Amino acid sequence: MMWSNFFMQEEDRRRTAVGRRRAQEQQNLGLTPEREGKIKLGLLVAIVGATLAVLAVGTEFWVELNTYKTNGSAVCEAAHLGLWKVCIKRLWQADVPAGRETCGPAELPGEANCTYFKFFTTGENAHIFQRTTKKEVNLAAAVIAVLGLTAMALGCLCVIMVLSKGAESLLRLGAVCFGLSGLLLFVSLEVFRHSVGALLQGVNPETPPAPRLAYEYSWSLGCGVGAGLILLLGGVCFLLLTLPSWPWRSLCPKWGGPTA
Repeated sequence: MMWSNFFMQEEDRRRTAVGRRRAQEQQNLGLTPEREGKIKLGLLVAIVGATLAVLAVGTEFWVELNTYKTNGSAVCEAAHLGLWKVCIKRLWQADVPAGRETCGPAELPGEANCTYFKFFTTGENAHIFQRTTKKEVNLAAAVIAVLGLTAMALGCLCVIMVLSKGAESLLRLGAVCFGLSGLLLFVSLEVFRHSVGALLQGVNPETPPAPRLAYEYSWSLGCGVGAGLILLLGGVCFLLLTLPSWPWRSLCPKWGGPTA
């Protein structure tokens, strides 16, 4: 009986020591449960933005190019393109909404011919409805978008290191990476907008007359705009978490607690 009580007391001492050591490590790392919850919430916001960014960059519905419907023809042509690929579709005019003057939308069922842009491999421009792309602008938009995704991945890695290893000094770097990724996505969207304008003006005089086109931006570009805004918001949230608490306590004593 005496030995059993001795072992039980030793086990209690060991558990108490382990609990104190973990509490001391958590205190040294500066990650209180409340602060860890705020970081996880910011990471959740950033993950939503990252999902939208990957969806936007990986799909080809950034812009739709629609020809005008012609009388006496049962089909019409429309195209949708993104950073990497273009799809030209032949649609039945009977499927096009009655009040619409142009062919589309591109989501309608029809015969599609999708090809990847060759200026990533052979350096050739693409030809869409007797119009020629400006490969330098398209390449710039794609490269900037990839840089944005890279910065976003680095930001996620920094925040994960903060949560797993307690390297809180990386939180500021993560905030900068998320903010930079949001800005790069917006720059990529603007460069892509200029590439669309260059495509519409790039009529080849040696080919038959180019058909009139109307264009409209589609849901992939909307995902890119949303991703940029959310990533910027995530970067601001992480940046606020790196600031000292005393300015907020002096401004909001009811929230920050009593000031000295």
